[in-house]
Amino acid sequence: MKYFPESALMQLEYDKVQALLQEHCKTELGKQMAIDLRLHTHIDYVRTALQQAHEFKQLILLQEYFPNDYILNLKTELRLLSIQGAVLSGEQAMMLRKLAESMHSIVRFFDHDRRIQYGGLFEVIKDTHYEKKITALIDEVLDEAGQVRDNASTELSKIRISLYRKRTELRRMFDRILQKLQKLNYLADQEEAFLNGRRVVAIYAENKRMIKGIIHGESDTRKTAFLEPDETIALNNDIQSLEREEGREVYRILKAMTASLSSYAGLLNGYHEILGTFDFIRAKAKLALDMDANYPMLVPQAQLHLIQAYHPLLLLYNRKSNKPTIPVNLNLDKDAHILVISGPNAGGKTVTLKTVGLLQLMLQSGLLVPVHPSSQMGIFKQLMIHIGDTQSLEFELSTYSSHLKNMKYFMENANGRTLFFIDELGSGSDPNLGGAFAEVIMEELAKKHAFGIVTTHYLNLKVMANKVRGIINGAMGFDEKSLMPMYKLMVGKPGSSYTFSIAERIGLDPALIARAKKLVDEGHFQLDKLLNKAEQDLQVVESKEKELQKLLKENERLKKEYELLADKERKHQQVTFMKLQNQIKENDLQYLKDMERKLKQIVVEWKRTDDKERVMKQAEILLFRRREKQINEKIDKKVKDKFEEVGGQCQVGDQVKIVSNRQVGKLLEIRDKRAIVQLGNIPINVKLSDLVVVQEKPKETVD
Repeated sequence: MKYFPESALMQLEYDKVQALLQEHCKTELGKQMAIDLRLHTHIDYVRTALQQAHEFKQLILLQEYFPNDYILNLKTELRLLSIQGAVLSGEQAMMLRKLAESMHSIVRFFDHDRRIQYGGLFEVIKDTHYEKKITALIDEVLDEAGQVRDNASTELSKIRISLYRKRTELRRMFDRILQKLQKLNYLADQEEAFLNGRRVVAIYAENKRMIKGIIHGESDTRKTAFLEPDETIALNNDIQSLEREEGREVYRILKAMTASLSSYAGLLNGYHEILGTFDFIRAKAKLALDMDANYPMLVPQAQLHLIQAYHPLLLLYNRKSNKPTIPVNLNLDKDAHILVISGPNAGGKTVTLKTVGLLQLMLQSGLLVPVHPSSQMGIFKQLMIHIGDTQSLEFELSTYSSHLKNMKYFMENANGRTLFFIDELGSGSDPNLGGAFAEVIMEELAKKHAFGIVTTHYLNLKVMANKVRGIINGAMGFDEKSLMPMYKLMVGKPGSSYTFSIAERIGLDPALIARAKKLVDEGHFQLDKLLNKAEQDLQVVESKEKELQKLLKENERLKKEYELLADKERKHQQVTFMKLQNQIKENDLQYLKDMERKLKQIVVEWKRTDDKERVMKQAEILLFRRREKQINEKIDKKVKDKFEEVGGQCQVGDQVKIVSNRQVGKLLEIRDKRAIVQLGNIPINVKLSDLVVVQEKPKETVD
C-alpha cells in the first residue's frame, strides 16, 4: 500500500499500535515481525492474516491450550548447522530438541476437526512435517540433562569406566590421608578441595613443611595452604589424562551429531520460523482482546461501513482513566464516498478522521480492529493524509503553500482506490480565497471517485457537500447548554461552529459580540444560525427517539415477562391437575383391588355358611362403606372450617364436638362418665370421653 506523505503512518499513530503489538510478542522472531509489519493490498493475504488472528483469539476465549508457549531464539544454533565442521554443545543440541518437540506438539494439535475449525492457523504448518529422526539423533547421544551418554561410543564408555575406578581409588586414599592429618591436627578444613584441576587438602600454613607433597597455593590470609600429598600425585595425573581423553571423545561425538543434524537444517529453520509466526499471531490476538477488536466483513471493493468503530489508542487510554469512549458510525461507498465533517473546535473532528485512518491501516496489516463484527471494510491501494501544520522551513514554504503542494499531489494521484484524509481544508489563507480553492479541490477529488474524509469550518463547503455527487455532510454533536462537545458524528447534515454561542456562554461583553455579528456577512450569519438551530432540534428529536425506543423495549420486555409468567402458571396448573388426577386414580385403583379381595372372601363365606343373612349384611357394609366415609369426611370438613378445637376438660355450657358423629352441640349436664349434649332441640346421651371442647373461628379466618 502506498501512502503520502512519508510521515503519514506516524501522524495516524500506527507506530504506537506496532509498539503495543511488539510488547505481546515473546520470541525475537515475533518481535521482528511486529517491527516489520507492512500494509498489504492483496485481499487474500489480508483475509488469511485476519482469519488467523481471529482463530487464535477464539482459542484464548475458549481457554483451549495451544502448544506454542516454549520461547526460543535459536539463530546462533541454527547458523552453526550451516557451518561445516561446527560443533553444537549439549545444551544447544537440547534446545534444538525442544524446538522439534514443540513442532511435534503443534502438529498433533491439528487433528482432523481442528484442521477444519482453525483452518487459518493450520495454513501455517500445512507445508511442513514433524521429523522424529531429529530427536532420535539427539537422544542417542545426550541424556535428559544434555550430557553425552556413557554409551554414546565404545571408547567413551571405556574412558569413563577407567575414570570412575581412578576417582574411587583417589577418594579412598584421600579418606585415609584426611583421617591421618585430622589426628595430627594439621587440617584447616575437614573437606578436601580442588585447585588447578587437582585434588588437594587444606592444612595450616605452619604445618606445610611437615607433609610431603606439592603446594598449589595459599588462602588470602596466608593462614591456609593447599597441598597435594605425594601419595595422590600419580592418581591425579592419571585422572587428568583420562579427563582430557574424555573431552576429546565427547567433542568428536558432538561434532558427528552436529554433522548429522545439519542435514535437517532447512527443516529446523522452518520449525523456528513457524513458532515465531504463531507467537506473532498470538500477539495479534492478545492485542485484539485488549482493544475489544473483531474480524469485520472484508469486501474486495473500496468501501467503508463502520459500526461502533473506536480509536484503539483512545479506547485504551480512556479505559485506564475510567472514561467512556464514543464510537463512530459512518458509511462511505460509491454513491457517497467523501464525507465533509464540520462542527466546533475540540469537538472530535480530527479524532474521527484519525480513527478511520488508523483502523484502515490496521486492517490492511492483518490486525483485528475495534469495530462491530458486522462492519464492512474494503481494500485501498493508496492512502493520503494532510493533518495539522505542514509548514516546511527547509524549503521556505508557508503553511498554505505546503497545504497547496499536498493538495496538488492528492489531485494528481487520487483514484477510485484512494483513501484520503484532509484536516481543515483551505485553512491558512484568506477565508474567501481559501474556501474557493477548497471547493475546487473537493470537486476534483469527487471526480476522481476517491474516498475520504475532510474537516472544515467553511460554510461554502458545507453548502456544496450535498449538491455535488458523491459528497455528503457530517457534523460533530455539541451541547449548546453545557458548551461541551458530544464527540458524536452525525452524518447527513452540516454543523455549526457555535462561534457566537460559545462567546455568549463564556460571558464575553455583549457589545463586542454585537459588533462582531455586524462585521459578518448577513447571509453567512443567518446560515450558521440556522445550522445551529437545526442541530439542536435534531438533538432533541434524537433524545425523544431514544426515550421512545427505551419505552418500547421496556414494554416488549414486560410483555415477554408476562407471557413467560402466564406460561409458567399454566404449566403449573396442568401439572397440579395431573398430579391430583393421578392421585385420585391411584386411590380408586387401590380401593377396587381391596374391594375385589373382600368380595372374593364374601363369596367364599356365602358358599361355606348357612347363615346367608349375616353374609348379606357384610356385603352391604362393604359396598356402602366408601359412600358413608365420603359423607363423613364432608361433614368433618364443614365442622373444621367453622370450628377449632380448644382442648381441656369439658364444662357444662361448653360447645363440644362429638367425635363419633362429628356433630357440634352444647354440653347440658355431666353424669359421671356420661354427658347430655343438646344437638339442635334434641338432647342426646353420649360418653364424656367422646367429647372435645371447640369454639367458633373468627369470620375473617373462615376458609
